[in-house]
Amino acid sequence: MRCPFCKELGSDRVIDSRLSDAGASIRRRRECESCGRRFTTKERIETGARVLVVKKDGTRVPYDRGKLIAGLQKACYKRTVSEADLEKLAEKVEDTIFQRFDREVSSQFVGEQAARLLRDLDQIAYVRFASVYRQFQDLGDFVEEVEDVRHRAETESPDQQTLF
Repeated sequence: MRCPFCKELGSDRVIDSRLSDAGASIRRRRECESCGRRFTTKERIETGARVLVVKKDGTRVPYDRGKLIAGLQKACYKRTVSEADLEKLAEKVEDTIFQRFDREVSSQFVGEQAARLLRDLDQIAYVRFASVYRQFQDLGDFVEEVEDVRHRAETESPDQQTLF
């Protein structure tokens, strides 16, 4: 491990280790033995075999968490959604994927899971995400989705909302 402050390689010690909430990563508190400063690292636990994502055109690509996060970041541009919330959302999507699928998952399933969780987190970001993910063809599709979100918000009680 390289110290982010003094850039010294391999001269740190672990002070504390904890599992993350979802259990998919380990948070470690470290102290550099060269400069004495402390920093935190987060290690993700790999799940053996890689899952392939089957795209709409039938091609298969390895699942890439970075692509999911990038899409979510675009949808949340200039919104009050934190990076930590996006990381939690991605972890929940991954947990669902790895629990249900061994080898292949459709890109549609990944998008649906992300959209469902994003709708509970930020409605505007959800509509942005859905407009790209569902490939709205005209303004009518967009308005229809906005009306659906508005209807859900009016019919759900505050107790039913599941924000992280």
